[in-house]
Formats: sequence, C-alpha cells, structure tokens
Amino acid sequence: MATEPNEPKSRYLQYLEIVTGSLEEKKRWRRYKARIKQLPENYRTAVEALERYLMHFGPADGTGAMTMYEDLAELFEQSAADRTPIRDLFGEDPVEFVEAFMANYPLGQYRTRERNRFTSAIARAAGEDTGRQDRTD
Repeated sequence: MATEPNEPKSRYLQYLEIVTGSLEEKKRWRRYKARIKQLPENYRTAVEALERYLMHFGPADGTGAMTMYEDLAELFEQSAADRTPIRDLFGEDPVEFVEAFMANYPLGQYRTRERNRFTSAIARAAGEDTGRQDRTD
C-alpha cells in the first residue's frame, strides 16, 4: 500500500487518511516511540512525563507536534549520551523548562495567540492604547 513520494495516492489511501489521519505521521510517531524506548530508564521516565504534559498543552497539529517530539527525542538521546543529569536538563522548575521548550514550536499554539488576544482586550477595556492592530472583537 505504500506509494512513492511523487505517485498519487489511491482513493482508498486518501479515504483511510481522512478517517485515521496521516499514515506518514503514524510512522513518524512509531519511530519516535522506538527511540524513546531505547533511552535509559530515568531518561525514558522523564520523557514520558514530558510527553504527557505536551499532549495536554503542546501544539495540536500533527506535523508541528511530530517535529517537536522528534526534537525532544534527540535532546534526550544526546543528554543520555553525555550523561547529563535529569535535574541539569530540566532545572529546578520542570514547567518552566517545558514552557520554554514549547515556545520554539508555535504551530498549533492557540494558547499563546489567545493569551495575547485576552491581554490586548483587557488593555483596551481599561482604556489603554496597546498600539496593536489584532483586534478581533
């Protein structure tokens, strides 16, 4: 059922991807999970906790999210190879680390857009000139 990159997909594959999502994204996810499985236990535990957080608060789109997860796997593979302690990787505040990590992947970050929109709306309501032109009242 695999098609070459320039070969058009069959109607069956097109329909299947509409129902189940991109098959290529699923393959990327499986490769990511295989990479994580190879990490030492303490790094794997940390990545799985971070992954759970990202599932709730990270980018929602497939491609942007997969790029983020692949970068996450690379970060932890390199950290494990260098024997970087987990606390040195995350610092004292793991949430601060993950929020800074997610800021590098704006696709799907509706929260950032909505925070900015909310802040701007409150400033306008308070009579402050924000100088922003993104009004979407």
